[in-house]
Amino acid sequence: MTLHLTNKVAVIAAGAALGIAVLQGSAQAATLTQWNFNTPVPDANPATGTLIPNIGTGTVMRIGGTTGTFATAEDGGMSSDPRVGDDSALDTTTYPAATALNKTAGVEFKVSTVGQQNVRVNFDQYFSATSSKFSQFQYSSDGTNFVDFGSQVVGSVNTWSNNNMFNLSSILGVNDNANFTFRIVSAFAPGASGYAGTGGTYATDGSWRFDMATVNADAIPTPALLPGLVGMGLGLLRKRKSEVAELSGAEQS
Repeated sequence: MTLHLTNKVAVIAAGAALGIAVLQGSAQAATLTQWNFNTPVPDANPATGTLIPNIGTGTVMRIGGTTGTFATAEDGGMSSDPRVGDDSALDTTTYPAATALNKTAGVEFKVSTVGQQNVRVNFDQYFSATSSKFSQFQYSSDGTNFVDFGSQVVGSVNTWSNNNMFNLSSILGVNDNANFTFRIVSAFAPGASGYAGTGGTYATDGSWRFDMATVNADAIPTPALLPGLVGMGLGLLRKRKSEVAELSGAEQS
């Protein structure tokens, strides 16, 4: 009896599958960076937050001329932050005129994804009555040029929209990237040439608040595992050859 080519291929494929399983098991999913905007030491004042992430590292800033400080995240149904009594949110206001500067104003986050892949972003967002009803998520692989991604978030009056998720796993350019950046910006109403207010009337002093901005990712498997995985595959092939040889000898005797 001989080990046919198809059997060899099957054994090698089995070894490859084993290698992939080991690699996947070595990739640890984790929260890379998170902003809850709360002061590290509770002070019973949600108007005194921080821009420093509570997990990991990164930067956040208001863009497009927006201004603001911090405000409570405990009204309008509350954000998903579990802190109670001192839950801060990043507040933004001073947005563009009703028909100006589409998708330029809001907030921008920078997070290095070096050593990471399968990037996912989620955040909570609060819409005041006169804020833009529509926000657009955008990402950038160079920190300068941004691409719209996913459906727009549609706000309700004086209400939090929690756990808005944008899965960038299919965007390979944001993996293992020191320049990964994303932003949430005000967008014209679909098919229109201006902003729509969440409550019907738009105004530049309308406000958005943000909370629990989180970047999750999976660690890229280390190449150091590959030689051992190849060895396992070859070992399986040799074992199969030996078994076949023994069986062939037994049949001939």
